[in-house]
Amino acid sequence: MKNNPHHPYHPIIYVRGFAATQSEIEAAVADPYMGFNIGSTKTRLAWTGQVKRFHFESPLVRLMGEHGYRDVFVDGNDLVAGDFADQPIPYQSIIVYRYYDEASNDFGSGETPPIEHFARGLNKLILRLQDKVCANKRNNVSPEDFRVHLVAHSMGGLVCRAFLQNKGLGTEKARAAVDKLFTYATPHNGIDMRIVRNVPGWLSFGDANNFNRERMANYLDLPKGDDVSIVKHFPPERVFNLIGTNSRDYSVLRGASSWAAGDASDGLVRIENATTHGPGADGRDVTSPRAFVHRSHSGHYGIVNSEEGYQNLTRFLFGKLRIDGILDIDNITFPAELDKYHEENRAVRASYQIESAVSVRKYPWQITRREIRENSAIFRTYDQLFPGQPGTKRPPDRSMSPHLFSVFLDPEKSCKASKSVSLLCDLKLLTPDYEVDGVLFLKRHYEGGVIYQRQILVEAIPDTNAAGGWRIKYGDQENNPGKATLVAESRPLGDGDPASGLVFSIPIQQKSRPGLHGALRVEVRPWS
Repeated sequence: MKNNPHHPYHPIIYVRGFAATQSEIEAAVADPYMGFNIGSTKTRLAWTGQVKRFHFESPLVRLMGEHGYRDVFVDGNDLVAGDFADQPIPYQSIIVYRYYDEASNDFGSGETPPIEHFARGLNKLILRLQDKVCANKRNNVSPEDFRVHLVAHSMGGLVCRAFLQNKGLGTEKARAAVDKLFTYATPHNGIDMRIVRNVPGWLSFGDANNFNRERMANYLDLPKGDDVSIVKHFPPERVFNLIGTNSRDYSVLRGASSWAAGDASDGLVRIENATTHGPGADGRDVTSPRAFVHRSHSGHYGIVNSEEGYQNLTRFLFGKLRIDGILDIDNITFPAELDKYHEENRAVRASYQIESAVSVRKYPWQITRREIRENSAIFRTYDQLFPGQPGTKRPPDRSMSPHLFSVFLDPEKSCKASKSVSLLCDLKLLTPDYEVDGVLFLKRHYEGGVIYQRQILVEAIPDTNAAGGWRIKYGDQENNPGKATLVAESRPLGDGDPASGLVFSIPIQQKSRPGLHGALRVEVRPWS
């Protein structure tokens, strides 16, 4: 890929989600873009105080208008699917994988093939696209340097993972061409329901058993078990999970799906099932980057046709810098009375809710958000953060440090003056529920009370004299709005090479009781 002049603007293949009934299949194949062209018109509060309309044109229209992408439909023909040697295909193309055509009464047999068949079809589509794109001499790209981005909704993400992970469903040549995978609301660890828990394997209606974990383990080439969210044969850090947290606006089956999935879901996929992880280059488990947005699985408030979704998509595909925030908690102090009980080795239990939201400069929305009222806050117990026996020294367990955000930024769209990129992290640690000897401790308790709240501004400034080429400054929004004035301490990330990334530490020291002590660990990596 060193000789690819287009990087990172590679062809994009969209892979749609699940269609349960024949009518849904026919509706999908009747649309050239299979729904990815659907936008939304909603309202938002303007600076004037008036409620105004906000128009989101759709991800496809925005990619074409802002990033120079083109579709492959000319004179009513699909240039990739058909044999049109005289029609060159531009490199920055958008292709819709129309895998449901075979299941249509209009275009196919009316019988839905298994998901393994769809994965093999994706393999063929990538190779066909590679041949056609590289045949266009204007693209100036060899087959070895050709790359493609996969963007998938719901079950489409499982089709992509089956192709990438199961070597029996694709070729090394096609897999090597995939640069990144972005998934919207994909049930990476299956679909769970209130009554029967995981979708049963015998439920063959509409191929719903595609979301049964035993069935998934088979086509994802994983050992049978409770976790099928493991990515293998592909870097897990190059898979992005966009997770919906709005269950109430998912109206499928007149709200029955939303009820069955529960509140902590997008109306179909539970938050806990919408993420991936897998072995990194050094063999250690790596969590895939992710963002949480208050959108439902589909529909007018759907996750695909949202501004938040589009911003995460384009930043992941085309951004140059990745910034992660991890809250390292050294200590959470108890109120004085509880401290006494704790020292007496009485059974004191506490649970904490951590809210986080991230905004980026100049954009009027949050790129990721986790809140209690949206059932997406991070939950930790005191014993998880500090394992051990009462009355003993209990050092923090860093494996339980809450991962707050993964944000991708583009220095080319930075502040003109400083050439910096920045974000604002709104962090809250909410008052927990305490128990003493199994009884709720409610003295001086106010529901919704906050132990710690802080809006931290993080700014990355290019600096050729600094290690890794970047300096990090930070500041508090309440003290100096919009400005970062304090320099964070840094050290190399991972193998010790500053060029591979840097770690910055922003201290948190709170004197009041109860209080939070630790640091916001900010990891900055070059992204390509």
